[in-house]
Amino acid sequence: MASSPCGNSNFDSGLEIKTRSVEQTLIPLVSQITTLINHKDKPKKSERTLAAIHRVGQAVSVAVGRFVAVGEAIATENQELKDEMGQACFEARRAGDAIAQLTDVGSVVSSQSDGRVTVFSDRTGMVKAARLLLSSVTKVLVLADRIVIKQIITSRNKVLVTLDHLERVSTFQEFVQIFSQFGNEMVEFAHLTGDRQNDLKDEKKKARMAAARAVLEKCTMMLLTASKTCLRHPDCESARINKDAVFHRMRCALEQVIEIVTEARSCGENKILPASIYNGIKDFKSSVECLRENLYSLSPQGMGSQLEALVERTEDFTDSAYTSHEQRQAILGLCQLARQDTQQLVHAWVEAQQSVHAKEATEDMEVAILKTCQSVSDLRRELHKVAVVRASDLLKVHGEQLPLRALKAAGAEGNLEAVAEYSHTLTEQKEQLVETCRLLCHVSGTEPLEITCIHAEETFHVIGPQIISAAQTLALHPSSKIAKENLEVFCEAWESQLCDMALLLREINDVFEGDKRPYLSLPRPGKHSANLKTAKAVKLDAEEQTSMAKLGLELRLLSSDVDTEVEKWEEQEHDIVRQSQSLASMAYNMHLFTRGEGLLKTTLDLFHQAEVLSEEGLQLCSSLRTFSTQLVDEEKSVVMTEMEKLVALCQQLQMGAKTPVQGKTATFQKVDSSIQTTRAILTVVLSLLPFCNKLNRKYKSERSSLGSPQDWRERQDASTPVKEEGALNGKSSNGFGVKSLEQHMASLNLLESK
Repeated sequence: MASSPCGNSNFDSGLEIKTRSVEQTLIPLVSQITTLINHKDKPKKSERTLAAIHRVGQAVSVAVGRFVAVGEAIATENQELKDEMGQACFEARRAGDAIAQLTDVGSVVSSQSDGRVTVFSDRTGMVKAARLLLSSVTKVLVLADRIVIKQIITSRNKVLVTLDHLERVSTFQEFVQIFSQFGNEMVEFAHLTGDRQNDLKDEKKKARMAAARAVLEKCTMMLLTASKTCLRHPDCESARINKDAVFHRMRCALEQVIEIVTEARSCGENKILPASIYNGIKDFKSSVECLRENLYSLSPQGMGSQLEALVERTEDFTDSAYTSHEQRQAILGLCQLARQDTQQLVHAWVEAQQSVHAKEATEDMEVAILKTCQSVSDLRRELHKVAVVRASDLLKVHGEQLPLRALKAAGAEGNLEAVAEYSHTLTEQKEQLVETCRLLCHVSGTEPLEITCIHAEETFHVIGPQIISAAQTLALHPSSKIAKENLEVFCEAWESQLCDMALLLREINDVFEGDKRPYLSLPRPGKHSANLKTAKAVKLDAEEQTSMAKLGLELRLLSSDVDTEVEKWEEQEHDIVRQSQSLASMAYNMHLFTRGEGLLKTTLDLFHQAEVLSEEGLQLCSSLRTFSTQLVDEEKSVVMTEMEKLVALCQQLQMGAKTPVQGKTATFQKVDSSIQTTRAILTVVLSLLPFCNKLNRKYKSERSSLGSPQDWRERQDASTPVKEEGALNGKSSNGFGVKSLEQHMASLNLLESK
């Protein structure tokens, strides 16, 4: 069982569990069998223990009997699975009976010496019976799951047949009759696929299923109005184009659902996701960090190729006509910095390989590894900012819905020239949205979110032309109520997708913030402990706390001063402000540690906090570097000089925190060094804050009259009004908008009069 809940390879059935329902059914059985197996190492049992084991054995046997009865009933109803299901049920019943016999009190042998009894003398038999039971029960469940898949396929086939009939109808009366049947079949299909989506374990499959079901939900209403329009105006070419596009998209979505549930590969591994920059950076950093343990884990050429492939993907940003000159220069500069840092790493790496004594990363290599990882992280941060700001700006522009309103008005007036003009505007906005979805896909951070970005991109790409064809139809028939209703439905679908995009943007930001700000509490377990496995987590004694009191007090005063300085900034969401606040917060935690208070209880906690603080300090350095690009030479020189001091101190703190030590004295010295370096970091930050605040106000004043460059753009709030029942967040009904569907059905009898 590839994902067996018991986690024991002894019971591997060779079957992969793909749904939560099958897994949850197996868990109680696994628990009971584990209880029985765990007693095999103690052959002598008291009567009380023996009775308990007997009850468990009998319970397993009874449960298997009921389970097999259901399996046999399924086999009777589904002849194509009768033989396989019958064999699996037979094996399950045999295994259940064997376990009942092995745990039967009457079969145990009394021991004359101590009055106790011996059970499980056939240890091999118990293990064999347990393996057979789990394997056969799992097979029954998987076969039953195939019935569910068959139901979905059968339901899809019924929908397709009715869809074909709908496409060929020529009268309103026939359409009303067939669409009524189609609506009922779609509701059934919606419930089946909704249950399946919720049951899937694979998050990527769930996201793809959600995307396909969202298409079907929107297209059901589009199909209704597009078909009505085509029937009312049978000679209108734009109406036919509009209807054909809806039918085509519905068939594609239905096929995608079947690909997911049957794991078909008809479209080449179900449309392999395009390589995102986020994953490229993640893989590159992983390769670089592997060099710490193994100098020969990859070749310098391989690392160079990996970086160049990553840089090549940034062309989606730099080649875009909508990327500002400042943004393009910032991205290109960070790509070049990543190349330089990688070259320095390769140089230190080659030197380490040539040294006879070096088996792991040298100190020079460690510094180069940190710098390389930092530079690609800075690149990811810049790309994230560009994509998110672009999306936020577009959502604000589209919130006014100007092209849609203009198209509706022009269509209602029968003005074909105006429709053509506003169609051009909508096409431009569609291209911007499509490209922005592609950029968001690069920085989304998880595969399910990447899938949702791709779905949004495809939706804008398809609905844009459909709105235009619907508007053309209305312009040709301005008095047609059906044509007007059809255009409204497509415009509503566009607006709905914009709402979904706002939700998507918020989720992408949540993932990014979650990756970036682990300092909000203690460091996440396991993240920073790779090099501290041998360290002991100890507390400072009274004498050590007294020695640290002065240093701790200095940290408290410095962190308080930093908080005072950041409060003077007008832009409280500025990166420099937020990162300085987080440094002050972590330093205050370290102060509390010297007093034996706060969240940091042991020296290991302190060293973990020092690592996180150093990472946040390097992020601040990145923000300062971006900030300095707007400054004149003298001002830039001051900021860069202080920033370089900060980089050196953060790297010193990081390396010190990762260096393992043994013994009480060495541990105390490491604590002292960590706090001393943290104090030095805060001192530099405190000197930079008022200077940067002064420059920020100066340039903000200049920008208010000269216009605002992209690099100084204030962070936008992507709080575009959203619908709570967004189809991609799992909150939509399983009925594909059944209420709206029923409302349209109720008005079908009036079609002839329109």
